[in-house]
Amino acid sequence: MTGPNRPAAIRRLRKIEGQVRGLARMLQEDRYCIDVLQQIQAVKAALVRVESLILKDHAASCVEGAIASGDPEDQRRKFSELVDLLDQVRR
Repeated sequence: MTGPNRPAAIRRLRKIEGQVRGLARMLQEDRYCIDVLQQIQAVKAALVRVESLILKDHAASCVEGAIASGDPEDQRRKFSELVDLLDQVRR
């Protein structure tokens, strides 16, 4: 990932890293289950936001590059990668 969203994605991942460490502490401290589950939901939501940033960069660089190249095979490959990824998400 080399696009403009890279710094934001890295910042978010570092924050998520801290949240996950916090979750481990919560379990070690025997915190209330609902509090732990709420924090897990927050981590999942944060990961979805990072995923969105990376997907936008992929579309703006890799997919756009394949389209601009005029290479039908590269275009099919990039499109197929996206379809496969979205298929995995739905499972």
